[in-house]
Amino acid sequence: MKILVSIFFWCFTLVASSVALSQTATSSTAGLTAVEAAEQSVNQLLQTVQELRPYFDTDKDRYYAGVEAEVAKFVDFREVAVGVMARFSEQATEEQIVAFGEKLRSTLTRFYGSALVEYGGQQLNFLPATDEPADASAGTNVRMQIVSEGARIELQYALFRNAENEWKLRNIFVGGINLRRQYHTQFAALMTRNNNDIDQVIAAWQ
Repeated sequence: MKILVSIFFWCFTLVASSVALSQTATSSTAGLTAVEAAEQSVNQLLQTVQELRPYFDTDKDRYYAGVEAEVAKFVDFREVAVGVMARFSEQATEEQIVAFGEKLRSTLTRFYGSALVEYGGQQLNFLPATDEPADASAGTNVRMQIVSEGARIELQYALFRNAENEWKLRNIFVGGINLRRQYHTQFAALMTRNNNDIDQVIAAWQ
C-alpha cells in the first residue's frame, strides 16, 4: 500500500505540475488533439516548477492559490466530483456537486501541491495514440509511460471535450488502477459513517 500511495503521490505531482501552467503556451486546447493537449502541458513542467518554487518557502498561501487557480483551468472538478460520488450524485443537488468539486480542488491541491517542489526529472514517454473518438465529449485516454529508477509505470489521462470544445481532465489511471474509484471508496465510507448526509460528508472530506 505504501508503494501504491507513493506512485499516486508522484503521478499527481506530474499532473498538477503539467496542468499548472498548461495555459501559458496557449489560452485554449480547443484546436489540439488530446495527445497534443496533454503533451503541451507536460512540456511546461520544468518552467512551472521553476516559477512557483520560490513561493513555497516564502508564501505558501500564494503558492497554493496559484497552483489551484491554474489546475482549475485544465481539470473539470465538477466531472471529478460526479465520478467520485458515483451513484450518490443522483441524490445530490447541483449545489452539493459543485461544493464537493470545490472541496476536491482545494484538498487535492493542498495535499499534493507540496510535491511540485520535489520533481526530479523522471522520464515521461507518450505512447502511440489511438484514433480520435467520434464523440469527443464521451472522452478518450492519453497513454503515457513514466520511467523512474528503472521502473516503468503506465499513466493515463482521461480527457473529454467540454461545451467550449476544450480538452479537460476528469480522471487518472496509474498502472491500471482507477484513481477516481479509490476516492469513491473513501466517499462511500463517509456516507455510511454520516448516515448518507452529503453535506456532512463534504464537510468531513480531507
